[in-house]
Amino acid sequence: MDQQLIEKVMKQVTSELAAKTASASASSTAPASDGCVNGVGLTEFVGISTGDTIGLVIASVDPLLVEKMNLGKYRSIGIIGGRTGAGPQIMAVDEAVKATNTQVISVELPRDTKGGAGHGSLIYIGAEDVSDARRAVEIALNVLPKYFGDVYGNEAGHLEFQYTARASYCLEKAMGATLGKAWGMTCAGPAAIGTVLADTAVKAANVEVIGYSSPGNGGTSYSNEVILTFTGDSGAVRQAVRAAIEVGKKLLGALGDEPKSTTEPYI
Repeated sequence: MDQQLIEKVMKQVTSELAAKTASASASSTAPASDGCVNGVGLTEFVGISTGDTIGLVIASVDPLLVEKMNLGKYRSIGIIGGRTGAGPQIMAVDEAVKATNTQVISVELPRDTKGGAGHGSLIYIGAEDVSDARRAVEIALNVLPKYFGDVYGNEAGHLEFQYTARASYCLEKAMGATLGKAWGMTCAGPAAIGTVLADTAVKAANVEVIGYSSPGNGGTSYSNEVILTFTGDSGAVRQAVRAAIEVGKKLLGALGDEPKSTTEPYI
C-alpha cells in the first residue's frame, strides 16, 4: 500500500515538472511584442483603438519632409489617424497634450467615415523627445473609447456630441476653443438633423457660438453634416449638449433603428 502511494506521488510530481518545463520553453521562444498589439512588431507602431484609429510615432522625420509637413522645430512626432470620427480623436489628443510635454502641430479632418456622412482624422503631435510623443499617443488611444460614448449611429446616419469643462490646445487649434473654458459640440449627418440640433442647443442654454459648419460653409469637407461649437459656463454648455442629444436621437431614429452609442455615453 505504501509503495503504491509513493509511486502515485512521484508520478504527479513528474507530470507537474514536465508541464512547467513546457511552459517555460514556450515563453522563451515567443516573439517579443515591444509594447505593440496584434503582433505588428514595428517600432513606429504604438497601438489601435476605436473608430479604426491607429497610433504611430516617427522618432526622427527625414529632413526632406520636415518643411513640407510644416513640423517647425519638431523632428519627433506622434500620429493619430482614424477612419471614423473626428471629435473623439480631437478630445483624446486634447487630454494627451495636457498630460505630456508635447504640442499639437496640425489637425486635418478628411472626408471619410468609411463611406458615411462624416469625417476621419489625421493629427500630428510634436515633441522634443520621441518618448514624449509615444506617451501622448498611448494616452490618446487609451481614452479614445470614452469620447466615442456620445457618438450614436444607425443605418441612416450618425450623431456626435462632445463636452469638456476645460478646453486645451488641441481643441484650440482644431475648433477655435478658448483655453481653459468649457466647450461643447453638436454634429449630425444628415445635415438637416444637424441644423435642428444647432438651433436646439443655443435655445436650451445661455451659450456663445464659436463656429457653425454646413456642407457648403467650410469645416465639413463637404460632408453631409452640420456642426455647431460653442462655449460658456460649464453648466450651460453641458445643458445645451444634453438637450441636443435628446432631440437628435429622436430625429435620427425616425429614419431607421434607434441610434446606439458606440461605447458608453459620458455626457
